[in-house]
Amino acid sequence: MIIVPEKEIAALMTRESSFAAVEGVFASMSKRTAYNFPVIREAIGHADALYGFKSGFDRAALNLGLKSGGYWPGNAAKGLTNHQSAIMLFDADTGKIRAVVGGNLLTALRTASAAAVSVAHLARKDARVLGIVGAGHQATFQLQAVAEQRNFDRVVAWNRTPEKLASLAKKAAEIGLPFQAVSLDELGAQADVIVTITSSFDAILKDAQVKAGTHIACMGTDTKGKQEVEAALVARATTFTDEIAQSISIGECQHAIADGSLQQVDIIELGAVINGDHKGRISDDQVTLFDGTGVGLQDLAVASAVVDLAVEKGIALDVDF
Repeated sequence: MIIVPEKEIAALMTRESSFAAVEGVFASMSKRTAYNFPVIREAIGHADALYGFKSGFDRAALNLGLKSGGYWPGNAAKGLTNHQSAIMLFDADTGKIRAVVGGNLLTALRTASAAAVSVAHLARKDARVLGIVGAGHQATFQLQAVAEQRNFDRVVAWNRTPEKLASLAKKAAEIGLPFQAVSLDELGAQADVIVTITSSFDAILKDAQVKAGTHIACMGTDTKGKQEVEAALVARATTFTDEIAQSISIGECQHAIADGSLQQVDIIELGAVINGDHKGRISDDQVTLFDGTGVGLQDLAVASAVVDLAVEKGIALDVDF
């Protein structure tokens, strides 16, 4: 069994490799050569934590396994990342465990890559203003990955606690983009691309705040009851997702489905756009929305790539199991 510790991940996985792995997963899912198993995600009744499993199998890549972990909101006070996870890979031919890989940084990278893939395929080519809603741990990853997909000239951002926007301002400065903290009304009026990355259970961004032609990547809703944007905005947009089953049950689309303003048949797999089976954006005034629920196959793809790199570079720990 190969072990790749969390501390080694940053030196192995690049944003470019993560983007390619996630884009490939979306394409394989739409071709039905890869599929996710049902998600388990529950409040454990201790430490206010959410814990669960995401798993799946990619027949083409032979990636089989699971990610186990969740969200511990008290970890920041302990000097730890609130999101904690590990990825286990199994040999598809024998079922024998193949590898255990640290999942914290990989989760952040693959989540940001999913948003970036949606922007690459759905945002207007002339998008210039990037908006970020939320300033948690994941937000800086989102900013950097998404900013690489269009020729943005500035970043606007909002967070319920404005002082936490300092980390986003720093990241924007690192990549050479002017940054401004704004109200939600100002963000919606200015941004051509909006990424929402919060853990909210109440709609933050309203339909009336978003201008025509905007692409929105909703990346925070991955649990029943969570909600980042108004259901009317989801219904107004042409809506894409990583996996429809998750989108309607634990994703942003769950609320518009529940109130009847959106039908399941109207939700489009992003993989269909990647594969050329759907046109994606068809006009400059169209609002597009990507419901990024986070699928286990993404974790398996980036973990498998890391294992290969770790073996190649002699970093992997190989132990009998």
